[in-house]
Amino acid sequence: MSSRTPVRVLAPPASAPAAQRTARSDGEDTRARLLQAAFALFAERGYAQTSVRAIAQAAGSNVAAIAYHFGDKAGLYSATFYEPLGSSGALVPLLQDHSRALPDVLHAYFASLLKPLEQDDLIRQAIRLHVRELLEPTHVWPELIERECRGPHLALVQRLCAHLGLPRADDDLHRLVFTIHGLLMQMWTQRDALEAVAPRLARPAAVSGWVERLTGFALALIDSETLRRGLPAPLLLPRKDPAP
Repeated sequence: MSSRTPVRVLAPPASAPAAQRTARSDGEDTRARLLQAAFALFAERGYAQTSVRAIAQAAGSNVAAIAYHFGDKAGLYSATFYEPLGSSGALVPLLQDHSRALPDVLHAYFASLLKPLEQDDLIRQAIRLHVRELLEPTHVWPELIERECRGPHLALVQRLCAHLGLPRADDDLHRLVFTIHGLLMQMWTQRDALEAVAPRLARPAAVSGWVERLTGFALALIDSETLRRGLPAPLLLPRKDPAP
C-alpha cells in the first residue's frame, strides 16, 4: 500500500532546451498513458487475458514503447500495483520514526493509505485488480505479501513493542496489529456495502473523517491491550487537532 499518490506526468525543468523538454514530456506522457491503460485492462481482464498489443492500442502507443518504459508485460503489470496507488512498504520508515508520537504516526499512516479513496474510478479498478491477483496469483503475489504486508506489519509490531515496553512480540501483539490493519482494509474491500448502507461515508469528501476516526479506533485498541496486560505504558490520548 512512496505514499499512495496517484501517478502524474511531471513537467521537465524550464531550463532544458525546447527539443529536450518536448522529448522528455512526450516520453513521460507515453509512459503514463501506458500505465493507465494497463491498470484498466489488467483490472478488467486479468494478467493472462491482457496482451501488450491491447494495452499499447488502448494507450495510443506501440509495443516497443512498453518494452522501453517497463521492459516487458511482467514489468508493466508490477508497475500497476505500485505506481498508481503507491506502496505501503514505503511507509515503514514512518512507523519506525520514534521522534514522532505514535498517534501522529498512525494518523499519517492511515491518511496516506486512504488517500486513493478520494478517486472513485481509481479505487474501483484497484479493488478489481487486487481481487484478480488474489484469485489468479501471478509473479507479483509473493512480492505483494513481502512488501505490502510483512514489512509494514513487522514495523508496526516493533513500534508497539517499544510503546508497551515488551522485550519481544507475542501472538497477542500480532493479533492487535492485524486488527489495526483490518480497520484499513475494510475501507477497501467493503466499498459496495458502504455505498449501499451509508453512501455519504463512501464519498471522497468523507476520507478525512475516516482517517480521524480510524486513528482513534486504533489508539483505543492499543490502550485496551495496554490495560489488559496491566502494563505501565502511557495511555494514548485522543487526537485533538487534525493533522494538516
